[in-house]
Amino acid sequence: PDGTTLVASFGEINGKQDVRVLSIEALKKKDATPLARFDFAQSVPNDFTFSADGRYLYGSAYLTGVSNIFRYELASGTVEAVSNTDTGFFRPVPLGGDDLLVFRYTGSGFVPTRIVATPIADVSPIIFLGERLAADHPVVHTWNVGSPLVIPYESLDKRTQPYRLFGGLRLESIYPIVQGYKDTGAVGMRLNISDRIRLNRGSISASYSPFTDLPSSERLHVEADYERYDWRGHAAYNKADFYDLVGPTKTGRKGYVVGAGRSMTLIYDEPRRLTLELDGSVAGNLDRLPDFQNVEVDVARLGIFDAELTFSDLRKSLGAVDSESGTLWTAAAQAAAVDRDVFTRVRGSFDRGMALPAGHMSIWFRQAAGFSPNDRSQPFASFFFGGFGNNYVDRGTAQRYRETYSMPGAELNEIGGRNFVKSMIELNLPPVRFQRLGTPGFYVPWMRPAIFVGGLGTNLDDRPSRRFLYNAGAQVDFSISALSVLDMTLSIGGAVAFERGQAPRREAMVSLKVLR
Repeated sequence: PDGTTLVASFGEINGKQDVRVLSIEALKKKDATPLARFDFAQSVPNDFTFSADGRYLYGSAYLTGVSNIFRYELASGTVEAVSNTDTGFFRPVPLGGDDLLVFRYTGSGFVPTRIVATPIADVSPIIFLGERLAADHPVVHTWNVGSPLVIPYESLDKRTQPYRLFGGLRLESIYPIVQGYKDTGAVGMRLNISDRIRLNRGSISASYSPFTDLPSSERLHVEADYERYDWRGHAAYNKADFYDLVGPTKTGRKGYVVGAGRSMTLIYDEPRRLTLELDGSVAGNLDRLPDFQNVEVDVARLGIFDAELTFSDLRKSLGAVDSESGTLWTAAAQAAAVDRDVFTRVRGSFDRGMALPAGHMSIWFRQAAGFSPNDRSQPFASFFFGGFGNNYVDRGTAQRYRETYSMPGAELNEIGGRNFVKSMIELNLPPVRFQRLGTPGFYVPWMRPAIFVGGLGTNLDDRPSRRFLYNAGAQVDFSISALSVLDMTLSIGGAVAFERGQAPRREAMVSLKVLR
């Protein structure tokens, strides 16, 4: 409290954990020699903090198999238990004297609780079923894989050399693949490479469409990707993708593309984060817009530069399945050189959410707008909207209806305009949790329902081409756990879109997100 000392938990490479008290003045001189240190054997110490008078440190550790509160006296070096709970106390906050505010673990979450820090002489551990099993059946001791400490590290061959860009790349895996291209299938192989710590990694995919009426120039599909830290590179020829086989949204494109990009984190103060994405690419022989599959073009050469700034400050309460409050905004700009013409577009979005009194219930207001100064008759000067955007089997965001370019109820890329404004109100209802839906190897832990209504206006500066659409819809997401470590999401949704002078349009969506 007087600013002269610092307390920290340390973890060593050999697995040992301890708490150290350090001098601030010594640290300024790059001296990290501790004034005091203590440990709890194999139990990890957590959240140790000073009492108001600086006499004690209070923190928690699983020394008894349950997280209990312990007190360390700096003057004597004595460690004493001051709680003996069967559920767990966490993150103690000294209130003065011997009073502590702790968080007690319950089935409904962490509950603030006040306790008196009275030393306890006998803190009996809980009974571990695994320990009891080993006592009754000693044979299980022979099933241990052994300790890594028996590895003769000192006698092993060790080398020191510079870490280079491509020097450490090795073959990671190679396997056959199936892909989709337009309305046909393709078969091929994928090769993955990386260094030993995966700071550099890449892949090469090649496939061929054998049974199709595609022109011979479009039957071969090749793609290569590379990532290093915050840099990435990409090249493709007649790009194909597996998920193009299983849904209406297509990412495959005719022609070639070569590009590079960089991701920069400008603010990292969780949950506050500000990132900048920069991407540039050169493409050619295109018959579709790069971002909008149903907009036909005939482009011999295309150069694009994209910049997108994203800020997020999202929060959720314990037990939530989605963000419940906060702010999310983006600002993006694009410049495209199409043959001999140049087109620019700017857009932005702003999302604001608030938690409602009911548990894990929230309401979100999502706004977006964009503008291009170029001729609205040119595809590269327009924004296009429509559809949920999910495939039947997918790997992207499950809640695709929140994206700027989605408009559930309308067809994909059906609505276009060189400027737009868009607004949506989303109500996230409390999730429904299931206790016994499935088996231990395949079960559904929860279901999340949401309702949304929105509006979209395009070409606001030109009455003849101006369009206004409204929609209303709902989506239910089922979380699925397979083999305890493979998480999937099954989404079922529906929406209706309304436009003056036209009959209501309806859309149904079913999507299984296979990777979270």
